[in-house]
Amino acid sequence: MRQIRIHGRGGQGVVTAAEMLARAGFLAGHEVQAIPSFGSERTGAPVVSYCRFDDAPLRTREPVLVPDVVLVQDPTLLATGGVFAGLAAGGLVIVDTTTSAVEVRAAAGAQEVDATVVTVPATPITLRHLGRPKPAAAMLAAYAASASDVTLEAVKQVFRERFPGAVGEANAAAADEAFAFVRDELTGTSESETDAAALEAREV
Repeated sequence: MRQIRIHGRGGQGVVTAAEMLARAGFLAGHEVQAIPSFGSERTGAPVVSYCRFDDAPLRTREPVLVPDVVLVQDPTLLATGGVFAGLAAGGLVIVDTTTSAVEVRAAAGAQEVDATVVTVPATPITLRHLGRPKPAAAMLAAYAASASDVTLEAVKQVFRERFPGAVGEANAAAADEAFAFVRDELTGTSESETDAAALEAREV
């Protein structure tokens, strides 16, 4: 089973991201589950949602407490201390930020946590293509570039189906750019070489 937790703020499409990731996982042949978590629903308030993949029927329904993967759509949440909480050993953390993996670990106080950290400027990418800070497609494409559970084409397909027309195409373009950015980061020379090497060694 692969368990994913998504952190963001109200208005960023955190719940939509979990739903879209589940749909993309379904296209990949997995049993899937998306779980929203609503507390304060005002714009800007912290929001968490969850997603699970498995190749067997999913019978559990509780929130994800020990995620294998964490997606962070707002880097200001790193300072809250909850982003790395419960992360499974050898887990994957993808953060929407223009900073490095080293800086992400420092901001979260997670220098010694056994995890691969991948960074992607998902919000700037999305603003260029969509004109709004809705980074879900870019974040899911970053996940597709970092793991084998879903494909870039599946991510683009579910956003095109959910948002037909120009909005869907803009999300697909953002997904393309984010996917290419992460692939370049993981295969090239970057400040996150250690994390990239760890990811390749794990063969996610």
